[in-house]
Order: sequence, then structure tokens, then C-alpha cells
Amino acid sequence: MITFSILDQVPVPKGKDHSSALQDSVTLAKLADKSGYKRYWFAEHHSTKGLVSTSPEVMIAHTAANTSSIRIGSGGVLLPQYSPLKVAENFRQLEALYPGRIDLGIGRSPGGTTKTRLALTDGIKKSLTEFPRQLQDLIYYLTDTLPAEHEYAGIQASPPVPASPELWLLGLGENSAKLAGTHGIGYVQGHFINPERGEPAFAMYKDRFQASTFFSKPMPLAAIFIVCAETDDKAEELCLSQDLWLLRVEKGLDSRIPSVSEAKSYTYSAAEKERVLQNRNRMIIGSPSTVKQKLLELSDRYQIEEVMAVTNLYDFEEKRRSFERLAELF
Repeated sequence: MITFSILDQVPVPKGKDHSSALQDSVTLAKLADKSGYKRYWFAEHHSTKGLVSTSPEVMIAHTAANTSSIRIGSGGVLLPQYSPLKVAENFRQLEALYPGRIDLGIGRSPGGTTKTRLALTDGIKKSLTEFPRQLQDLIYYLTDTLPAEHEYAGIQASPPVPASPELWLLGLGENSAKLAGTHGIGYVQGHFINPERGEPAFAMYKDRFQASTFFSKPMPLAAIFIVCAETDDKAEELCLSQDLWLLRVEKGLDSRIPSVSEAKSYTYSAAEKERVLQNRNRMIIGSPSTVKQKLLELSDRYQIEEVMAVTNLYDFEEKRRSFERLAELF
């Protein structure tokens, strides 16, 4: 049995305005809520025309208000760009508003180009080597355990809440997995970014896991590009737009989702064709029966029970139906 969740990067299809893309995400979250999905998370991206979830906290607040039971969260807040105290207070406030429904997913990504990173920190240069310390401080604030000898001793994250939001670390390999396990928080392997390091990362996470205030047992989760269409052929066709989109994103080009017709008319170089084939390793696509079989194989290989779908299609109705079909697999 596999439990499904959704990671939404809030992609913008070409020809669609940003406001409509944001509203579509709320519509999908409502669908996910009714269809039995466990979580709906919003990514964080900056200085891009094609991915417009710049503030997961804002999307979480609005989406939680428009759903009833699904957990809503971030996937993830770019902690290196922020103050751990501010992040803790943002999510404590969300937890106070929507008790038992808030997830705090944290990313260690720097958040874009050097100029973008500096703009986010108002010119303050932050080293990624500070991330473990920031994560530890965040945990202190979320659990009211700031040590007496800490430089900020006496500071408390407000508002006080009976229970902390669930804390998760997003990663791409063993280093992040080890950190997540040591702190006893959830771990999300970005299979949709790096499909090569999943097995050693999950093994590391489970080996180093220590029970905590957040979780008593390991909570491994894989985020994967998934397209579930009526037939295998239809899935292949729909995925053409995602193939071209990924190719352009990797080159730093237009990050809006191209149409299937545009993808069909695009002339690929030999190197680009090879890259598209490589990128397919980051995806599970096909008919319901095909997707189910591939997910069972992945679940067995990773020894996980929860999968988070990332689906960046041009056509909103096809995207909606993909999520509907996925929810009905198990």
C-alpha cells in the first residue's frame, strides 16, 4: 500500500497568467483533499517566470483555509536565506491557525543565482556550511529547547502551540539523509531531481535515525515526477511538454511549461535527445496499471510507503485527471 502526497511547484503554462496558475493550485489542493491525498506541499522558487510559488507560507495559509483535512506544507522553505526564529514563528502561527495540519519542509538549496541569493538576504553573504547550525536552531525554537548557553538564550518562538508542525528535510543524497536521521525528522529524497542516490540515502537515513519530538520512527518519502494518463501512449504524449520544459530549465531558459504541440515541433539535437532520455529516469509515466507497477517496484527498492507526486503538465485538465487516477491506484 502506497500513500500519495503532492509537491506543487506552481508551474505556469505558456499563455496563462500567474494569478490563474496560483488559483489552479488551490483547485488541485481541494481535489487532493477530497481524493485522500495525505499532504499538499508548495515549493519555493525565486526570480523565475515559470515557477511562481515564491512564498510557501502564503500559499499554505490560503490553501489550508480552503481545505478541511489534508496536511498542507512547504517543500521546502530555503532555510539558508532566512532566520531560523522567523521560520519557526511563521510555522507556529500556521500551526495555531490549523492545528495538526501543518508540515514544515526545509531545503538547503541556496535558492538560485548568486545575485538572487544576495537579494533574498539583502546583501548578507551566508555560507551553506551554516545549514546544520541553522537546522539545529530551528529545532530548538520549534521545541522550546534553546540551551541556556546559547547566544539567544531566553528567546521563545511565538505563538506557543501544543504541538509542533511536522519537520522534514528535503535532500538529494546521504549527507542530508544523515542529518535528517540524526535529528529524528522526516526525510524527502528528491528523486525528481536526482534519481541515482535514493537507495544509499534512505539506507543512511534509517541507519542514523533517532526518535525525537517529531517522529518515533523513520519517515522516508520520495518525490517523483509522475504522469498517470488513460494509456501509455497518451502519457508519453503528455510528457513531451514536461521533457522540453525540463530541458529548458536546465539550460536556464524559459521556465514556463510549453504546450505538447510546441514540444512536438521542437527540433532536438542529438545531445538534447540523450538528455531527455536521462531525465526520464526522474519520472514515472504511463497508464494506471503501468504507473502502479512502477511505483510498487520503486517502493520496494526504496523501502518506502509514501510517494509525493510532482506533475508539471501544460494542460490543467490532464493534470487534474492524472492526480485523480493516481489517487485510485491503491
